[in-house]
Amino acid sequence: MMNHKERDHALLSASGASRWMNCNPSARLEELFPETTSEYAEEGTLAHEISELKLTKYTSPMGARTYNSRLKKLKANKLYKQEMDSYTDAYLEHIKELMMSFDKPAVASIEKKVDFSAYVPEGFGTCDFVTVYDGTLYVRDLKYGKGVPVFAENNPQLMLYSLGAFLEYSLFEDIVTVNMGIVQPRLDSISVWEISAEELVEWAEKEVKPNAKRAFNAEGDFVPGQCTFCRAKAVCKARAEMNMELETDMKLKGNILSNAEMGDILKRAQDIVKWVKDIENYCQQAILKGESVPGWKLVEGRSVRTFSDTEKAFEILKDKGIAEELMYERKMLTLSQLEGTIGKKDFNDYVGELIVKPKGKPTLVMESDKRAPYVNDVINVEDEFEKIID
Repeated sequence: MMNHKERDHALLSASGASRWMNCNPSARLEELFPETTSEYAEEGTLAHEISELKLTKYTSPMGARTYNSRLKKLKANKLYKQEMDSYTDAYLEHIKELMMSFDKPAVASIEKKVDFSAYVPEGFGTCDFVTVYDGTLYVRDLKYGKGVPVFAENNPQLMLYSLGAFLEYSLFEDIVTVNMGIVQPRLDSISVWEISAEELVEWAEKEVKPNAKRAFNAEGDFVPGQCTFCRAKAVCKARAEMNMELETDMKLKGNILSNAEMGDILKRAQDIVKWVKDIENYCQQAILKGESVPGWKLVEGRSVRTFSDTEKAFEILKDKGIAEELMYERKMLTLSQLEGTIGKKDFNDYVGELIVKPKGKPTLVMESDKRAPYVNDVINVEDEFEKIID
């Protein structure tokens, strides 16, 4: 999935850096398949456009009439939801706090186009927000998704944006430090990471440049593991070979799997379910396009009845004496929906003291995950009884 910032279709996009830096030939392989979008991606693009407007109004002169007119047009989009206002406001507040922490005014750039082609062939991108103050380059990236938290530390996409900004701003500013941040308001997450400009350039020289060269020239080895947004993920033989090695590569002992063996299986097989689903989706689309997939066909699935004209149907029912309360269900909005409807500030002022955040359900992840380990708060009755006796 191409990031909204690379609409000009860079082969080695910053948003795909974690993929082409680790699996070099995948960049050219993806060229064989058309780019796709999704409602989630388009929703993210709309949220970025609203954020851009709000930041532009904050950082440069803009009349209320112009602002309201532009905002009205954005809100007319079919994907607009009222909660976007509060989430984009949260991003705006973060930027405001950053700018207000400076001792004197700093010039900010919104949706700043940057060029890092000195290290990545034809490499370019757009930073959501950039400013420089007292020897530090500040780069911020808005992530509107709510699937999983995205962290700034060693994030290649954010580092490439920062690299591009550094290469330009360092021409007229003495930049010593690079402060990078990812704001993910729908997860109430702000991740900030700071390194020296020297470290950033060293990473670009040692890690980015050689990998980008191999990727651009379709050289290097396929290394499955960054397949989620790869357009070739269903047909990639390297991925197939990796997943099919599981049954032949493991030497199991005894009749019962040990925890160590199950952990190893989970690690090896974590991509298998996704891989099979990707193949299934690919084959379905192929058959819909008139292609043949030997051994498989499409059939009509389960269908749900619906009215051809819902409004007319309800009018007829009301005319027949059916009470309206029998035809409608009163449903309370969720906390997030209420916050989006009312606005984050007012919502917190009114009922903030009543909001609690229960512990999330335990989720199994690999040890490399950056989140803190789950702590089981369940009290062991026997242990507690022993403490009382002692």
